[in-house]
Parts: sequence; structure tokens; C-alpha cells
Amino acid sequence: MSLPPLSFISIENYRSVRALHCPVGALNVFVGRNGTGKTNLYRALSLLQQAAHGRITRAIAEEGGVESVLWAGERKRAPVQLRLSARLGDLTYAIAIGLPVKGSDAALPLEPLVKEEKLTLAAGRREVALMHRAGPTAWLRTAGGERLTYDNELLGSETALFAFRDGARFPELDILRRTLTDWRFYHGFRTDAASPLRRPALALTTPTLAADGADLAAVLATLWQVREDPTDIRNAVADAFPGSDLDVFIEEAQCAFAMRFPDLQRPFAAHELSDGTLNYLALIGALLAYRLPAFIALNEPEASLHPDLLEPLARVVARASERAQIWIVTHSQEFAGHLARHAGAVPRVIHKTGGATGIEGLKITGEFIED
Repeated sequence: MSLPPLSFISIENYRSVRALHCPVGALNVFVGRNGTGKTNLYRALSLLQQAAHGRITRAIAEEGGVESVLWAGERKRAPVQLRLSARLGDLTYAIAIGLPVKGSDAALPLEPLVKEEKLTLAAGRREVALMHRAGPTAWLRTAGGERLTYDNELLGSETALFAFRDGARFPELDILRRTLTDWRFYHGFRTDAASPLRRPALALTTPTLAADGADLAAVLATLWQVREDPTDIRNAVADAFPGSDLDVFIEEAQCAFAMRFPDLQRPFAAHELSDGTLNYLALIGALLAYRLPAFIALNEPEASLHPDLLEPLARVVARASERAQIWIVTHSQEFAGHLARHAGAVPRVIHKTGGATGIEGLKITGEFIED
């Protein structure tokens, strides 16, 4: 069963994002200078995935807690909550995170709490509520239309999206959870001497690259041995490094790879490659893997890459966008230009006005002016 595509997101009161409502297409490119808050869009999306994993409150705590992640600009007197929502196919999921209310919430002081969750289904011109969680209590609608209430079942650190995992009774909730957990977020692959990218991987069929890239060698081996067609990867290597090629080895239940460069007499193993070369290989491994996730987000993929690699990478992104939704945040105008030329992307400029992050041409109704 295909997973529903993401078509719209809303972010409110998250760091520099006061309120942003944005349509999402097949390839989404956001470009902006340092300090405009463009990475906050990427992080907000990753929090939606953390909600599906049941870890959103922990992720916020690790970012410094609710007081650190909430909008820091001018506020109304009412308590401010972080609010996220996403429309995927006919489903819309929304979640609100806030601080505990003394005397009414069972929580530790200043602990991030899930205040509310909603799941609705678009049915023609109306919306059908499938789940509503308020504090510790939630009700859900079964596949047969029965409404079930769960009183005081949930802790403030838990999400209903993760807690109720009966796919037979709550199929839409299950589809939403599987879709969000399938997403991949790639940011700053480690390329230091101890990086997992530089080490062999277990010889296991691996269709999709892990977020940290630790199984890159296994992803490459899957293309070589299972698909038996590494043409796209090899073309991407040759495009970036003319005359070069990529070799993949499987020995003693482990996978490894090496690069062959023209005029050099021996292959160079992963631990010998430059940071930029290794980062490029990880990116094309993520984008050309055997099976792509429904949604891939890349945060500043141009980091550590030589400018000569940006156009080859843009061509890889163009190819990947035919198989998955792609979301790219970049500060490189050059890379954004290559994406526009080779993938037909419309780069959206991120700006900051009055301390609030915005997107040039985006109306408050969630539509771009030219649309």
C-alpha cells in the first residue's frame, strides 16, 4: 500500500517561526542566509516524525525544553503552545505541546507535555474526526465507526499517535504513523576519522539509508547484488568525479566500498576518502537507494561539498524526486539554481522580519502568490 504524500504543513510558535502555513509539493527547495531560521522548518518536520515514534517531548527536552523552543517574540497573555499539523492525503494530524499547569497536570516541573492531538479525515466537503486527545484522555473512532473513549490512559510525555497501535481497529491512525516513521531526515553526515561511514557494514540487504548513514556500504551492496543494477550510482559518481568509479566488496559477512580515480594505481577505501567525497557518496546513497522513503528532508546538503559537486548532486535530486517527495533547506544560491535548472524546482526564499521567519511570496492563507 502506498503511503499518502505530505501536501500541507502548519508550524506555530516554534523558535523563530511565529506562524507559517505552507503547501508541500514533490520537490521543495528553501534557500536563505544564516540566521533566517530556515533550519527551524526542517526541525519542525522532524518533530512530527518524533510524535509518531512517541518521542516528541523527549526531543523537545533535548533541544532545551519548551521554554527554549517556543516562539521568543511578542506574545499574548494566554499560555503559548507549540503547534504542528500536517496534511497527508485525506488525513490531517495536529499536535500541541506546552508546559504543565501546576496542580492539574501529572508531570515534572517544566516538562514538555502533549496538550492536544487531533486526527481528521476529509470526506467530500466535510471532515470526520477520527481521534481527539485532550490531556490524559482520548477518544478514537474505529474502522466500524464506533467511538471509544480512553480516560486518563495517557501521560503527558506520550502521544496518542504512538500509544494506540491497533491497526485493525484504527487503520487511519496506523497509516499515519507508518507514513511519518518512514520519513528520512539527513543532516550533516559525520565524516571524521571515526565516522561510521568509513567503516564496513554488516552484509544485510538494506533498501534505505539510515539517518546517520552508518549502513551506507550495505545500501550500495544492495544495489550491486540485489538489484544488480548500480548504473545510477555509478553515473552519479562519474558525473561528479570524471573518470572515476565506485567498487563494492562483500567479504566475511561485511560490506565495504572503495573509489577508483584516474591515473592512480589502486582503489581508495572509505577511510581514505576526503570528507567532501564521502559526504557526496552518502547523499547519493540516500537519494538513489533500492527503496526510497515517501519523504526525504535534507538540511544544507551542500555543506563540505566542493562547488563542482553541486550540479551533479542537483541532477541526482532531480532523479530522486521522481520516486519520493524531497524537502531541501540550503543557504547556497548556486545549488538552488542548479535545482531549478535540472529539477524544475522553484526555490523559496526564507527571510526574517521582526524576528519571525517567513517565506517570500507565501500568503497567510498558505498559498504562494504566483499560484
